[in-house]
Order: sequence, then structure tokens, then C-alpha cells
Amino acid sequence: MEPLADRIARGDPLLLDGAMGTELLRQGLTPGECPELLNVTRPDVLEGIARAYVEAGADLILTNTFGGSTAKLAPYGLEQRMHELNEAGVCLARRAAGGRAYVAASCGPSGRLLKPYGDTDPDELLDGFRAQMECLLAAGVDALCIETTIDLNEALLLIRAARDASSDIPVTATMTFDPTPRGFVTVMGVTIEQAARRLPDAGADAVGSNCGNGIDHMVAIAREFRRHTDGPLIIQSNAGLPEIRDGLAVYAETPDFMAARIPELLDIGVTLIGGCCGTTPHHIHAFRNALRKRGHSAFPPAP
Repeated sequence: MEPLADRIARGDPLLLDGAMGTELLRQGLTPGECPELLNVTRPDVLEGIARAYVEAGADLILTNTFGGSTAKLAPYGLEQRMHELNEAGVCLARRAAGGRAYVAASCGPSGRLLKPYGDTDPDELLDGFRAQMECLLAAGVDALCIETTIDLNEALLLIRAARDASSDIPVTATMTFDPTPRGFVTVMGVTIEQAARRLPDAGADAVGSNCGNGIDHMVAIAREFRRHTDGPLIIQSNAGLPEIRDGLAVYAETPDFMAARIPELLDIGVTLIGGCCGTTPHHIHAFRNALRKRGHSAFPPAP
């Protein structure tokens, strides 16, 4: 396949996959269980989810390594298995992709508070993030996707770790914003303008948002990002916010409902489009058809 970096730089629309966490919960992941451990204990489940997204039409699928840093694995007592779990996650995604899709590493935050707000040393986190990303690169990913960050300083640490590991691999960075009376901000108070300016300056090739919002809010977030950057944008929307029904979390936004907003994202200039919590292969299938209807020949009609 053509190098992913070239396609991102050229502004080709690229279809990402959908949720991993909510799909794992549907497949039996229990609360409090380490999702990355399933890379070695239930590889069939992980490969099946990834393959379903490829068959739905995704150009790029993410590895099950969101919580694969030593800091995030430590509460499970799994930090010594960091290399094993990350390598297994990449291998499963590669096998599922079968040369039909790019494979990007999902890299999430530590779950800790950096000094001075918390007790975590930034240099310690940087070393751990770098070690994870070096492992992911050695296993053969095509990109590093930094996701679901709320602290700008931690997001910048993640980008620095990625760039320390490789100066030329594509790096995307997304933050999670909440609607407030003063606009969309993260829980740590980061504005879209701050993210749009600082993340690319740190070395991210594409920036945007994932998680925390349904498609309507994500369209508004994308529009605000475009006000502050001319670079590639990435949006991965939830299928709405979860509603608890009969003790289960249900995401109400249907594939057709979300796909109907894809043209707006394209008009804003979003070129990397995927899904987050609650989205399924059915959503990605619908997104592909929405892209095809806009005349993107890379997306043939779904079977």
C-alpha cells in the first residue's frame, strides 16, 4: 500500500475503525479486567473485532494497546508484560488487516495526574511512553494514534515520546472535550484553540477529538478546530452518550444517523473519520457508504 504519511499529507479521506472497548464488553470483558491482557488470553476475540472492521471497509484499524503503557498496566500488576502485550496487540491487528488496511497503535494517557496537580513525575511517564512506542514500532505499526487525552501537558509528553521513537512515522493526537457555557474544553480546562495550536507544533501530523460526544457535538468540535488549524483533522465520535437500560450501557446513535453527518465533516475538512465508544462495524459500514456517495472512489459499495 501507499505510505500512510503520503495519504494523510495529501488530504485523502481515510476511514478508521470504530470502538474497541465497548466491543470487548459485548464479548465478555468484565469491569476491572485489563483489556490489553485479552491480547494473549482471548486473541480470537481481538482478531475477530479487527477483522470485522476491515470487512466493514476501514482503511485503518487500531491495536488493542490503549492502556499498554507501563503506568497504565501497573495497577493490574502487568507492567513487566508491557512488551508482550503490545507486541501481541500489533500482531493480531496485522493478521486481521491481511494487507487490506493500515494498522495504527492506540496509545492512551496514563490515568495519573502530573505534578504539580498530582504526584507523577513527567520524566517517568515520558520514559514509559517512549518504551511502549518503541515496542509498537518494532512490532510493525504504520502510525501512532494518541487518544482520549484531557491534559495538554500529558498529550505533549505522548507526542514527544512518539517523536523520540520515530521522526517520520505518522502521529495523530486527539483530545476529549466537554460542552460548557464557555465552549468545548477538556476536564483539565484545555480549549480547542490550545489543542489545535500546540499539538501540531509538538509534532502531531493530524489533530482532533475522540470520545465523550455524539456526532452533533463532534461536528461542532471539528468546525472549531478548523478555525485554528489548516492541518489534517481526525474525528472519532461516540454513538452518543451511554444510557443505562436494564443495567446495561446503551448507545443510541444508529449507523444511519451518524453517517448522515459525514458530509458535514468532509465539508469542514476532516479527512480521518472513525468511531469511538458505542460504534460498531455496522457504523463503519454506513460511514463507508456515506463517503462513497460523496464521490470518493476508494470506497466501493458495501456488499
